[in-house]
Amino acid sequence: MLAPMTPYVCPRCAVSAPADALTWRCPRCRGPWDLDFTSAPMSLTSLASRVNSLWRYEEALPLATEIPHVTLGEGRTPLVPLTRSGTGSGAGSIWAKLDFLMPTLSFKDRGAVMLAELARRLARAGGVRRVLADSSGNAGTAIAAYCARAGLDCAVYVPEGTSPKKLEQIRAHGALPTLVPGDREATARAARAAADEPGTFYASHVYNPHFLHGTKTYVYELWEELGGRLPDTIVVPVGNGTLLLGAALAVDELYRHGLTETRPPLVAVQAEAVSPLAAAFHAGADDLLAPAAGAQAVARPTIAEGIAIPNPPRARQILRAVRASGGTFLTVTEDQLRAAQQDLARRGLFVESTGVACWAAVRAAPRPGLTVVPLCGAGAKTGLSPSGTHRA
Repeated sequence: MLAPMTPYVCPRCAVSAPADALTWRCPRCRGPWDLDFTSAPMSLTSLASRVNSLWRYEEALPLATEIPHVTLGEGRTPLVPLTRSGTGSGAGSIWAKLDFLMPTLSFKDRGAVMLAELARRLARAGGVRRVLADSSGNAGTAIAAYCARAGLDCAVYVPEGTSPKKLEQIRAHGALPTLVPGDREATARAARAAADEPGTFYASHVYNPHFLHGTKTYVYELWEELGGRLPDTIVVPVGNGTLLLGAALAVDELYRHGLTETRPPLVAVQAEAVSPLAAAFHAGADDLLAPAAGAQAVARPTIAEGIAIPNPPRARQILRAVRASGGTFLTVTEDQLRAAQQDLARRGLFVESTGVACWAAVRAAPRPGLTVVPLCGAGAKTGLSPSGTHRA
């Protein structure tokens, strides 16, 4: 018998579906699912004796009712200072959470462990024969690793220009990479076309909301590490918005349960070259801006490949979450990304070019109080040329 699983619900049209139906998106509006899940409060003091993984926050996780869980000991990444508060200037301090020290070297492990646990349960019930994912690299390597841990067959669709080191990691975990000609959008379309094949669990870090409930542990860890409070500002990179939406979930839950007195603003960072959400936000729009009549959308190249998403499916949710928090969007240039990557390396932190976006955005103009930025992926996954350019 399967333990009870939280049903899916469409945030736009209220259609629902059971988690074991393998219906990966709303059949009416074809949008991403949310979960009909309500977290419970937890005690900060109780955490000291709990398992040293993401599953320590069991009251906040929709798949925590059955033990044991799939795990690689993910989470609890270090929080280290990058700058200290100045004297008299009003400037605050900036700290970094080193999520590139996860088992697969990126923050995507937070969501991947949830998807692998769900797929494991569905496979045990006989409904799943293989897991399919699509990714620009990091989510694919994470899904591959956690599927290996769960004993599941896995296929990962990636753009043809994906870093060879990430492809090597995917293969090493026993997953089958499928290289798709074109960009990240073409890869997503190809994966979605294959996702409806019988017996396929689409482990989409965009469409499946279990991933968001995994990424929200990023903020739960901040709350625990800071002794039951949250930073004054939380800065996150945004492509498909999985970390930002997870952060918004966690802030809302902690505040609702009376576990924090503040709701910090969420500051979202995009590469200037691919910044559809920043453009919509600053235009006051509720959704992505429509292209001008007769204009064709042209994707400009960026070394921040992990957030180069021109049409994020959860755009409306992302814009709403940033506005509700009192936050904003910032963009960074390619030169700023390269300079930030080199700067962090000189501080002892070798981070891939997407993962430095937040540091690039805030280091020149720190906000008051404590600001926390995530360093999301390891530089060892992509490398760094002598000139500071990304080597794909």
